[in-house]
Amino acid sequence: MGKLRAAQYACSLLGHALQKHGASPELQKQIRQLEGHLSLGRKLLRLGNSADALESAKRAVHLSDVVLRFCITVSHLNRALYFACDNVLWAGKSGLAPRVDQEKWAQRSFRYYLFSLIMNLSRDAYEIRLLMEQESSACSRRLKGSGGGVPGGIEMRGSGGPGSPGGGLPQLALKFRLRVLLLARVLRSHPPLLLDVVRNACDLFIPLDKLGLWRCGPGIVGLCGLVSSILSILTLICPWLRLKP
Repeated sequence: MGKLRAAQYACSLLGHALQKHGASPELQKQIRQLEGHLSLGRKLLRLGNSADALESAKRAVHLSDVVLRFCITVSHLNRALYFACDNVLWAGKSGLAPRVDQEKWAQRSFRYYLFSLIMNLSRDAYEIRLLMEQESSACSRRLKGSGGGVPGGIEMRGSGGPGSPGGGLPQLALKFRLRVLLLARVLRSHPPLLLDVVRNACDLFIPLDKLGLWRCGPGIVGLCGLVSSILSILTLICPWLRLKP
């Protein structure tokens, strides 16, 4: 499935590049047809995915963390609805249900896809926040134990205010810099979380473009879809890179 998706978005990116460089209309048509066939093949292979997404939602209901439980459950429910709309689209494109309004069902499917990605990114943001708090506390304990100050680590609780020496804009800039350093440290230490953030962020451009909320063009959509697909294949090759639960 991941290879088909990568091939589909590679065709989208290639088609955009050919159009930009003035390739022959016949070649562009062949690439578009290949992309369409790959899309239809993916829809056929996803016929049972709604049931799998519902089962995943049922498992997520039992998570102890209330925020993770909400984000993951709602994400899987939206994915189930997305796959259901995708099945209707497949029936329409394959000729089994020729009266299906494909544009309406496509818009519905991309809306559910967008909601699912928003929940995934919310979950990522929550996990990042928890890890940043843990890392900040650990740094504070190490600094207190060694008698050091901010330069030796990442101390997030500055004591100065706007009216104190060194306060104001320079201190805000320092706090921002420390936050960025802390975020980089957390993501570098947790590759599954980093991959999940990048993959969800790349996927987000697809429904935003298809729904007309942010037109980024077929080139950006193809590139983001290709990057996301490669990362998905990577998590299949290396299961330890998959974010859990």
